[in-house]
Amino acid sequence: MSKAKKRSDCPVSCSLDIWGDKWSLLIIRDLMFAKECTYGDFLKSAEGIATNILAARLLVLEENKIIEKLAHPDSKAKVLYKLTRKGIDLLPVMIEINLWAEKYFSIPEDRKALLKEVKKDKAGFIKATTKELES
Repeated sequence: MSKAKKRSDCPVSCSLDIWGDKWSLLIIRDLMFAKECTYGDFLKSAEGIATNILAARLLVLEENKIIEKLAHPDSKAKVLYKLTRKGIDLLPVMIEINLWAEKYFSIPEDRKALLKEVKKDKAGFIKATTKELES
């Protein structure tokens, strides 16, 4: 999954090589909804990612410029992870995944409320959320 490996020139395949595994999308999800996260924050997610998998996925996402590391304001021992512009550009994809899931699965009430807002004005929601993530 490193930057150099590419199965083909297909846009779907190239994209999946970077963020197409279960864990990378969950890391991206957490960053979209929390804006910034520490390593420990990711470990606390309900899905229970293993530390070795988390470290590997963070490295791949960073190498591919989907996320970046920032100095933590309160601790020199910690870093914050934040989406780059390239990562933020995955917002429409994540919205569509959520809309698809809402159609076929039982989802939490807070996510239903978020998707209700999306459905009112998807383009406006994407624009506002993108601006928020960039700040």
